[in-house]
Amino acid sequence: MKKKLTVLLTLAGILGTTAAVEADALVEKITGYLQKDTKVLINGQDSMLTPVSIDGKLYIPVRDAAAKLGYTLNYDEASKEIELSEAADLMHASGVIVNVQANEDGKYRIELLGSTWVILTVDKSTAIKSLDGKTLTPTDLKAGTQIDAEFGPAMAMSFPGQAQAVRINVHANRLVKEDTIKAVKHTDNGWQVQLGDALVLNAGKETRVMTSQGESVNWEDLKAGMKVKAYYGPFEAQSLPPQSPVFLLVVQAQAPVTGGLKMSPETAQEYRSLAWAQVSAQASHITTKQDEAAVRIVSSKEVGVLALTAEQKKLLEDVQAANGNVVTVTYNTDQDELLGPLTVVFDFNTKAFIGFNARR
Repeated sequence: MKKKLTVLLTLAGILGTTAAVEADALVEKITGYLQKDTKVLINGQDSMLTPVSIDGKLYIPVRDAAAKLGYTLNYDEASKEIELSEAADLMHASGVIVNVQANEDGKYRIELLGSTWVILTVDKSTAIKSLDGKTLTPTDLKAGTQIDAEFGPAMAMSFPGQAQAVRINVHANRLVKEDTIKAVKHTDNGWQVQLGDALVLNAGKETRVMTSQGESVNWEDLKAGMKVKAYYGPFEAQSLPPQSPVFLLVVQAQAPVTGGLKMSPETAQEYRSLAWAQVSAQASHITTKQDEAAVRIVSSKEVGVLALTAEQKKLLEDVQAANGNVVTVTYNTDQDELLGPLTVVFDFNTKAFIGFNARR
């Protein structure tokens, strides 16, 4: 469904501090004032729109108002028409913020892990609220913050996907602890995980267990010695060791599994040459020397590969189904703080290029 507003003659300065209209071949200048003491409410909430007072009437910017009301706006220069279209449905996700980075342009980049794995851009247009209705700012979002988010409607085709955050509801700020699992056991109420000697975590039906790439992990696959990052609390029971409910448990990448396999220096150098052919277009960002890239043999189950073609995806599926190994070649870049290192992945048996490890 589309609704149209037709504007005759010109849109110069429409609904701004000045407006121009044509009358008897003359241009009449009209002056307005920002009415900062007047709030514009949408569904009872402050829209943060500032109206303009012109000749005793209040006006609001049509583009900003349309966005707040859930419409997209397009202007046709030829027909002098403004077209308001119903906005596309937003996407939803819930989980925990695992990483926050502030950009120089004032925007924030948050990594959300939970019902999905997604990178969201948060800026002054993002509505951020606590559960009690308090207005928050992007600086209130930290690693460990549990949120519900609405984003989109467009999403960048990357891994993970990236989109603009429209609304964020903050539930709680979870405590964060990275440690090694000492013991895992099934109880009458769910599962219990002990981290080192310092903390016992009690999991319920709402607890998620996954890898840092958003892949689900079965409780039965958790073993003593695994490294995990727990998002729990925010309160601990006063016991020895202390206990707390856990909301999200993220299994960290394990040490490379080589199965006793070894690689000669000559073979490692061959993989570096193969990898450089795949990353040479990004050479201006790479800080590792071509012949000093780290080469490793790892289990295919331990890498989060972004395979781009159907052939690469099929190869990866076949290697993983056979519990095979892959070879990774890793370069550091001047974007590591934002995206992480650049890692190229090859099939161990055939040296065929599979893809790139997902960057943050």
